[in-house]
Amino acid sequence: MSAISLAPRALYEEVAELLRQRIFRRELEPGSWIDEVKLAQEYGISRTPLREALKVLAAEGLVTMKVRRGAYVTEVSEQDLAEVYHLLSLLESDAAGVVAEKASDGEIRELQAIHKELAGATRNREKFFALNERFHMRLLEIAGNRWRNQMVADLRKVMKLNRHNSLLKSGRIEESLAEHAQVMEALARRDAAAAIARMQRHFRNGLEAAG
Repeated sequence: MSAISLAPRALYEEVAELLRQRIFRRELEPGSWIDEVKLAQEYGISRTPLREALKVLAAEGLVTMKVRRGAYVTEVSEQDLAEVYHLLSLLESDAAGVVAEKASDGEIRELQAIHKELAGATRNREKFFALNERFHMRLLEIAGNRWRNQMVADLRKVMKLNRHNSLLKSGRIEESLAEHAQVMEALARRDAAAAIARMQRHFRNGLEAAG
């Protein structure tokens, strides 16, 4: 039986990822108009894959399409942010409860190892951001609900649009790390109720810092 040839990643998906990263780096500011002609020229592509890429980002909430005006980087209001944090709190605290009850000892040790890396990265903001997200996404993977994972991944993309990211507030990185430690302590004790409550508090404090 001959091997199946897999198609390479679609061009519009590659363009979507390039634009996604530019949005997260603030090279494309929230509220700014996206110049399709300029970007198509810059990437050396037609406007068709670019428009398909923008549709992907619009579905993720990163781009807003306006009739007869084109595409804009989404601006996140205080209400938007409160709603995103509320949903993340529900979804991730539920996952923490599942992990406390069902994770293997090896999986708990894996989370502890990521937390230890996080503790050593407090002076490197970008590394801390990356490890923080890795911790949360790994916890979700261990909890094992792919629908929840997809919802959280999309919500976290919108959260990154916030100009005043909670971790940018002075002292918030240290507070966040302490909250992670409390969550880990509950997970290690297999205390689902405490893990849920502490993860909810983590997001509640994060929202207050992001305001």
